[in-house]
Amino acid sequence: MSTPAISIQNLTKEYSVPFRRERVTAVKDLSLTVEPGQVYGLLGPNGSGKSTTMKIVLGLVPPTSGKTEIFGRDSVEVDSREDVGFLPENPYFYKYLTGEETLHFYGKLCGLKGAKLRDRARELLRLVGLEEAADRRLGGYSKGMLQRIGLAQAMVQEPRLLVLDEPTAGVDPAGSREIRDLILDFKKRGITVLLCSHLLGQVQEICDRIGILHRGVLIREGRLDDLISIENQTEIILENASPELLGEIQALIAKTPARVLDQRKPHTTLERYFLDVTGSQ
Repeated sequence: MSTPAISIQNLTKEYSVPFRRERVTAVKDLSLTVEPGQVYGLLGPNGSGKSTTMKIVLGLVPPTSGKTEIFGRDSVEVDSREDVGFLPENPYFYKYLTGEETLHFYGKLCGLKGAKLRDRARELLRLVGLEEAADRRLGGYSKGMLQRIGLAQAMVQEPRLLVLDEPTAGVDPAGSREIRDLILDFKKRGITVLLCSHLLGQVQEICDRIGILHRGVLIREGRLDDLISIENQTEIILENASPELLGEIQALIAKTPARVLDQRKPHTTLERYFLDVTGSQ
């Protein structure tokens, strides 16, 4: 059995409220596993504990109790982040640097230099579609271009795990589609992705599994197809079916040339499922 990309075990995080003798629980007894090569969507309303969970996984915030691991290494250890790339929701970049200079800057922070760094920067600019903007200062980049250079910097050290917090926030539909395609390309390369996004339609297109947090508690978790299937209904898709056959489908299907091409539970949308389960809590 392979080592999980992310393992979260009985994680709880509490914060003290300034000037009050009380504590707020941001995450409560959370346990989940992200397998290598998966795109995992972590969903929830504002204040549900998504960002806190991500920060604990990245070792940026200590847990109150419980444990998180990245490829078998405790998140509190600095070397656990060697295989991790991170794009925060609102990344800050030096606007006076060009796209290529930005990647050189982050590459040097990761220990790259010389020809290897130059080649890696060009490769990433090509990957995210910014070759023509390589010499343009970031101050002139659009929001979508900034998110793509953010994805490039997250990839600079060739990570096995990408943690993306709202990677399409504020991006127009065309740019959002480009970022979605990049995430699918990362998946093809065998890179694990932990994705936090409020664009549920996009999550539905790219995620293998999802977890839904509500008030710090994991209320649903599993394969996306399983979660959004409608339990008491079944779809039958027929080929070469006549109108007469549709009228007496159960009686005639075995006596006609029609073939059942697919039989499955029809799916609701992820957005409707999300609203249903969070509204019921």
